[in-house]
Amino acid sequence: MAGSLMKGWHRRSDEELLSLRFRDLELHATDRLISRAVKALHRELHRQGLRFRPHVWLSDEWFSPDGVPGFAIPFYLAHPRLRRLERSQMLEVEGGTLRSCLRLMRHETGHAIDNAYRLRRRRERQRLFGSSSDPYPRSYAPRPFSRRFVRHLEFGYAQAHPDEDFAETFAVWLDPHSRWRERYADWPALEKLLYIDKLMGEIGPRVPPVRNRRRPYSLSSVRRSFKTHYRIKRERYRVGFSQNYDEDLSDLFGLKGEIAASRFLERRRNYLRRQIARWTGIPGYAVDQVLKDWIERSRERELRLRTAPEKTLRDVVAALTVRVMQYRESGNYRVAL
Repeated sequence: MAGSLMKGWHRRSDEELLSLRFRDLELHATDRLISRAVKALHRELHRQGLRFRPHVWLSDEWFSPDGVPGFAIPFYLAHPRLRRLERSQMLEVEGGTLRSCLRLMRHETGHAIDNAYRLRRRRERQRLFGSSSDPYPRSYAPRPFSRRFVRHLEFGYAQAHPDEDFAETFAVWLDPHSRWRERYADWPALEKLLYIDKLMGEIGPRVPPVRNRRRPYSLSSVRRSFKTHYRIKRERYRVGFSQNYDEDLSDLFGLKGEIAASRFLERRRNYLRRQIARWTGIPGYAVDQVLKDWIERSRERELRLRTAPEKTLRDVVAALTVRVMQYRESGNYRVAL
């Protein structure tokens, strides 16, 4: 089947694409989105007086391997058809716009420059950020109001590991629109930013001691199918919210009314997912799992709207936002790595 799909694969259905393996498609990091983001990244590096330029390649996810002065870009950014597949499977496309793609590239460049100049060996870097030798956790519980860490990527990602803290701090420093001196003026995180500023001024004009062009786990070497990839990815994004939603649903809906609550929620599912994810910082796919449970439980109980749809929608957004934020801030919510 793979051979028959090689020509014109981008015109095939999701089901047919999911049956393929990553290595079945000959993709290259030349899509217009990737090219524009890389050019913008290089301009930012030049603006900051940095000689370093990371090399990039395609793989299944974003990552920068230890000892490699470059980073991988996820396959779906290599073609509009694959971005549509990503959205259909995960409900969103991480890095799917120039702005979000560049934001992620700044972070990965932080890892890459760390590797290129062996910065993790420096004592001051270890004092401020911690040791790179600390094991990566399988998940972490972000503290949303901590000022010891910068805020760049979602889910308090700087808190995941010392290396992520370094990469996130570098990304904020590199971003020409971050105004980091003002924004973080009274934060403990400012000390880290000032260190990055001094460090980059020191190494900026130097040739990196690590200059290999290795591309670990490049797309052509990945034997896994798209279907298996998405099954694993969706499982990683599941969250352990309480399964007892009856109290919330009873506050919002009743047993009498013309409109079924399950139908109402289903028709507004995309809107609700986007709004809750935006306000809470919880991944859209994870929020959608809660919405799915609400819809199924509303159907089981045969609940119906007891107020006007417009008011009900506002109440649902408020209730879900409060519930998700309470769970996030309880310390029980953990972000998978």
